[in-house]
Amino acid sequence: MKKKFTKQDLRNTSKNVLLVIVGTIILSIGTSIFMLPFDLVTGGVSGYSIVISNAIQMLPADVVKLIPAQLITTETIITILTWAMFFIGLIVLGRSFAMKTLISTIVYPIGVAIFSNLIRENFMNGFFNLSMYDRSIGLILATVFSGVFIGLGCALSFIGGGSTGGVDVIAFIICKMFKRLRSSVVIFAVDASAILLGMFVIRDFSISLMGIVSAFIAAYVIDKVFIGGQSAFVAHIITSHPDEINRLVIEKLDRTSTIMDVTGGYSGEGKKMLMVSFTMKEYSELMNIINKTDKEAFMTINQAHEINGEGWSKYEHKKKK
Repeated sequence: MKKKFTKQDLRNTSKNVLLVIVGTIILSIGTSIFMLPFDLVTGGVSGYSIVISNAIQMLPADVVKLIPAQLITTETIITILTWAMFFIGLIVLGRSFAMKTLISTIVYPIGVAIFSNLIRENFMNGFFNLSMYDRSIGLILATVFSGVFIGLGCALSFIGGGSTGGVDVIAFIICKMFKRLRSSVVIFAVDASAILLGMFVIRDFSISLMGIVSAFIAAYVIDKVFIGGQSAFVAHIITSHPDEINRLVIEKLDRTSTIMDVTGGYSGEGKKMLMVSFTMKEYSELMNIINKTDKEAFMTINQAHEINGEGWSKYEHKKKK
């Protein structure tokens, strides 16, 4: 018999949806006000959109004239890429993955389109347009604040159990095809490819370097906001379905768990407890596994000061020696 959807479930769901919406809006502000005016390529959908937009402008004038002007704006390309990645993820990675990105897929392009109007010269005399002032100062401010806004927006979305999706879909598809590859490494490679392409297409080394700085700032903010500066978690899960959760942890996270016998101090009932170590990017997937398998599970999550062992970089580094 299925458990009824309680008021607490409704509150939790509403809170998570709100976090994802607010996070995506902040992300779109960072993109439209700070990234796009300076063509800062930091990876992701926005980075590839900037590269594609500039690449189209490099085509012969006769060819560019054949393309409707509205289709080659960066905002339009962001919308096309965002939805394209969503449907590719839906087809290849499945409904569960796609649903995690649905809110961001809807809100992000709309947010970018709306907030891009703030940088127009005729809006409050160009108050939000940093490119109207000294370019060097404007570029530095855009670099810092794009990283802060993008990092904060992504972190809030992660906390809400959502995902910004985007070109991460490509990384997850590659990992699905080549199971030995680590998702974090492939995601980094996909984002780094956008930055490298930006160097060749935009041909402004200073802007490319600023894009890299902005990406590092965003990663730092995500790290501080989402997990307080720690790089890994340890979850203790008391459940009536240990085998199913363990199977999904292995299949979905490429991790494993330690299973222990425990006894309830009040009830005296015997249950199983799983101990799972995981990274920041795997948090929302683990939450989905628990919610799908055992909503009655009791779980505590602690920040890990240090983790050594198979599947973690320190172990692998020592092994190579």
